[in-house]
Amino acid sequence: MFRHTKYCVMVKRSDFVRCNHTSRLDAIRQKLREGPVFADFVAEDRPKDWGEYEGKLKREKGDKERLRLPPWLKTTIPTGSKFSELKQQLRKLKLSTVCEEARCPNIGECWSGGKQGTSTATIMLMGDTCTRGCMFCSVKTSRAPPPLDPDEPRNTAHAIEWGLAYIVLTSVDRDDLPDGGSSHFAETVTEIKKKNSQILVECLVPDFRGNRQSIEKIANCGLDVFAHNIETVERLTPFVRDPRAGYRQTLKVLETAKEINPDLVTKSSIMLGLGETDDQVEQTLKDLRSAGVDCVTLGQYMQPTKKHLKVFEYVSPAKFLQWEHRGKDLGFLYTASGPLVRSSYRAGEFFITSLLRDRRASKQ
Repeated sequence: MFRHTKYCVMVKRSDFVRCNHTSRLDAIRQKLREGPVFADFVAEDRPKDWGEYEGKLKREKGDKERLRLPPWLKTTIPTGSKFSELKQQLRKLKLSTVCEEARCPNIGECWSGGKQGTSTATIMLMGDTCTRGCMFCSVKTSRAPPPLDPDEPRNTAHAIEWGLAYIVLTSVDRDDLPDGGSSHFAETVTEIKKKNSQILVECLVPDFRGNRQSIEKIANCGLDVFAHNIETVERLTPFVRDPRAGYRQTLKVLETAKEINPDLVTKSSIMLGLGETDDQVEQTLKDLRSAGVDCVTLGQYMQPTKKHLKVFEYVSPAKFLQWEHRGKDLGFLYTASGPLVRSSYRAGEFFITSLLRDRRASKQ
């Protein structure tokens, strides 16, 4: 995207605009570099150097037993008054969260507020039952999930009364609906913005079977961040994801959203530890950049149940750090890479909040 300084010497007015935009992006990048990093959002008692760990991190051919969880992936059991209060509020509003359904390892830290003192949760729209059956995901599946709750958009808007400045909406796949649920998604964003126009909304959306009208409905509904996860490298996609979720289709969805609304921040995520090679991860990052993706996260795949894919490898924190540096080199505005990083987590939200607020200020 904004990589060529040659725009500064062109004569056309549009090129001067691009030059100014590039300068603003450079200033934003500098501000983000001065902000907190992933380590600032995790527990202080976790050692920073695991280079001397001698446990087995990779399964060999023929291994049937699961790998033991390395120490850097062990998290505390969710407790505390904030955690309990947030859970009660969610149940009262009949809202589901991907934090619970996908068994996210960060749920205790995020819901209790962590060191930053702000509770966050990712709301999962359109129920807790998906029409697809990906081999990495523990969300319930059915060909005919229950009908949509017409009150869900308004109930979700009430969630911002928790004092959130940034809210993440995601959903199950609903291939049973003509538009994949895009209208329901868009209505939820509209209701939230009615409550508070300043709140930043990230939508981690399904692929809507690649339907352009559905993607357009989301891209123009008033959201700030359009996220859609590629999940894994192209070679492993047929084994990891539902057959209806193609690698190239995911790239097209992200590219289409950016084409429809260039002001959107686009975002995607990759799971490591499924048997991918470094060259394949590198190519996936390059493919995402070619599709115009601004932000990328890389995290460790963790087997949710015995019925799901086994972990092939526990990737070391040092290796995740290498991918973080590589993401920066490739030109992503923001790269979050770490064993416990997920599609949405509080450090990433901080950086994107800074980016979006600076963009808004530059337009005033």
